[in-house]
Amino acid sequence: MLDLLATTTGASLFAVFCWWLGTGAILRLVRLPTSTFRWSMFFLSFLLGLSLWTASLSMRSLTVWGAYMGFVSVIAMWSWHEMAFLTGWLAGPRRIALTPGLRGNARFGQSVMALLYHEVALLFNFGILLALQQGQPNHVALCTYALLWCMRLSAKLNLFFGVPQVGEQYLPAHLRYIGSYFKSGRLSPFFFVTMGLSVVVWVWMVWELTSGAVLISTGWVLLSTLLGLAIIEHLLMVFALPLQRLWGWAMKRSPYLSHRAPSLNPTAPVVVSVATPNRADAA
Repeated sequence: MLDLLATTTGASLFAVFCWWLGTGAILRLVRLPTSTFRWSMFFLSFLLGLSLWTASLSMRSLTVWGAYMGFVSVIAMWSWHEMAFLTGWLAGPRRIALTPGLRGNARFGQSVMALLYHEVALLFNFGILLALQQGQPNHVALCTYALLWCMRLSAKLNLFFGVPQVGEQYLPAHLRYIGSYFKSGRLSPFFFVTMGLSVVVWVWMVWELTSGAVLISTGWVLLSTLLGLAIIEHLLMVFALPLQRLWGWAMKRSPYLSHRAPSLNPTAPVVVSVATPNRADAA
């Protein structure tokens, strides 16, 4: 097992497993009663603090285990951000639907306000990692976080500019208002730009490995695999592929979620509590 993790195949499989398990765990947790959210956030907050410490340790070691430690640490802290957003605990100051008919800068402004706290938290986390990285030789943790951040920002902007599959049906009931900020329709030029750049970078990374231009390292394999998975996630915005095929165990029908998108009243605020039961299904 230890020998496998030191190989290219082992590192790739490990990255895929972390992606699959981490995504599924968050999908499952956010489908539990809202009364459990505070406990989930308490546990993930503990993991966040622990992951910052282990990320710092990984930065000091240019070893296989240092690469894995940095990668897993970032996956753990990223899970905190995902859960904080999906529970509604850390989204933005605007908690109502987009004003109907808005376009251009006005639509962009309201969209930013719906996600502002989440974006600031991501930036703050990156700043901490950047400070920890100073003078340290192992950059796997910092690069993993930067990759996730860039690809997530790309996904958000593509949802804003327009994609065929916005995935609104997968939003928790208390975040359905976020779906009003998505634009469902033809692919925008921005999608082709971001996908083109991502594919070029991924091909370059794979070429560097296969051609022997760089020393094959576990961190490089983990990063190139993660980028490949992010590209696949972008393709999910184009093709209608049910996520239940990948995360059926995490997306079982829950009595605490409504699978019908409620009507979006732009003047009705959405109140999210992490301590009281979810009553959103009454819609």
